[in-house]
Amino acid sequence: MLRMKLSVAAAFLSVLAAPAFAAPADAVANFYRGKTVQVLVGFAPGGGYDLYARTLARYMGKHIPGNPTLVTQNMPGAGGIKAMNYLYNVVRKDGTTIGTFARGLAIEPLLGHAQGTQFDATKFSWIGSVSNEVSICAFWHTSGIKTWEDLKTKPSVIGASAAGADSEIFPVVLRNMFKLPMKVVTGFSGGGADINLGMERGEVNGRCGWSWSSLLSQSRQLLDSKRINIVIQLALEKHEDLPDVPLIMDLPTTPQNKAALRLIASRQSIARPFAAPPGVPAERIAALRAAFDATMKDPLFLAEAKRLDLEVRPVSGVEVEKLLKEIYASPADVVKLASEAERSRP
Repeated sequence: MLRMKLSVAAAFLSVLAAPAFAAPADAVANFYRGKTVQVLVGFAPGGGYDLYARTLARYMGKHIPGNPTLVTQNMPGAGGIKAMNYLYNVVRKDGTTIGTFARGLAIEPLLGHAQGTQFDATKFSWIGSVSNEVSICAFWHTSGIKTWEDLKTKPSVIGASAAGADSEIFPVVLRNMFKLPMKVVTGFSGGGADINLGMERGEVNGRCGWSWSSLLSQSRQLLDSKRINIVIQLALEKHEDLPDVPLIMDLPTTPQNKAALRLIASRQSIARPFAAPPGVPAERIAALRAAFDATMKDPLFLAEAKRLDLEVRPVSGVEVEKLLKEIYASPADVVKLASEAERSRP
């Protein structure tokens, strides 16, 4: 009889204790079960950000408690600012919407280019980045620009999607810091595909801020057929595929300018960022971050990424959040130099 009473008591206590551990996970699963999670893409279909988002969406849902369905929605405009503003200010702050946008937008307000932005990048709920990445400047084979020395001496016209996008920021920085005879033309609203078409038509000579992974996954034929020349790579460290292409950080400049370049290029460390709006319940953000991390190790996701030539070098949401806090704590003189390098725009 005593043993039976003890067993009943133990069972009763276990029932009482279980919710303390299971309740958060069960609550998240109950919330997401049967729901759809919207994945906003700040660019038109067909670009690198779009491809990464669609690939992630096919696999991440099974790692989120409750297994919601992830559906992508393109929201191009202002180089990604439209989607970023919408995510920050409009969507429900319940964890049913995440978004991806140009990596550089998170630091543009710090550098004094806040026109059109309606967000505080440090307050987003950062989920993670699929890659830390290298971007490049490439020129059409008939442009006469094959090397960095050519770029320094020969006039060129660069195509860009919009002010504030990487395709506009990087060439402007290069032009200003190194006094290049370069003109930057914005307005290629279709993104990278439109800029490539502009190069082919002779409307522009080249493009900068072009992600190496996007080039490989979407435009490799241009590289293999030698219709483009890669002149410089934009990142903190060289890509192993490009050992002979100059790195922006290795170009001769003053220590002050080098520090400013480092601040500008640090965005490459969060090359394919995903975020939720501020104010999402902490347990749901934890679940989304865990699901993102699990997706980055999912064999099926990795196999598809390899097939599509998508680089997967994940950065966790915690690391993205930490990096942005460090960036926003940069010394004022470095921020001023970086801002001045981006400020003089055509």
